Amino acid sequence: MDYKNDIKKYLNEEIEIIKNLDIDAINSVMSLLEETREKGTRVYVFGNGGSAALSSHMQNDFNKGISEGLDKKYNFCCLSDNFATIMAIANDDSYENIFYNQLVNRLKVGDVIIAISGSGNSKNVIKAVEYAKSKGNKIIGFSGYDGGKLKQLADINLYVPINNMQIAEDVHTIFNHTMMYILCKTTKKSSHNLGNTE
Repeated sequence: MDYKNDIKKYLNEEIEIIKNLDIDAINSVMSLLEETREKGTRVYVFGNGGSAALSSHMQNDFNKGISEGLDKKYNFCCLSDNFATIMAIANDDSYENIFYNQLVNRLKVGDVIIAISGSGNSKNVIKAVEYAKSKGNKIIGFSGYDGGKLKQLADINLYVPINNMQIAEDVHTIFNHTMMYILCKTTKKSSHNLGNTE
């Protein structure tokens, strides 16, 4: 079998999307996340399926990758990782509440939400986002397709305008790694320079 034409088509579509990403939005997200680190507030990140995997990946990249060696560390909490809690809520209540129930009476002033949904319409993601927004917390939305409800609700959108879940998820990972790579360098450089001036 020869898949080369399909491979080229997929990669070319992704390249075009990457070329036109909203750099200002990425910069705004990075600035907001740095504010949470400086203030010591928490970032809750969550999603389903591949978005759950990215949520866990982000928690690792920020809590370990960027934070290693820093006095002020990131405090990410991945709500998709709590398997026993998720199954208990889904079994006793409903799957729609698996993220919402984990946020109720835990959100603090200044905490930030990163909600990831390729379609932008995952019911459990939207319910948690609506709760957090009602409490005044900032929402960062990762979405694709037309952005769905999440794009309407989020304060900052890392949006991938394509009707292709795989490319949307690829680019969501690029968002994460772009932020992680740059923040890893800048925070450690800033911390190092601060140490040299004391």
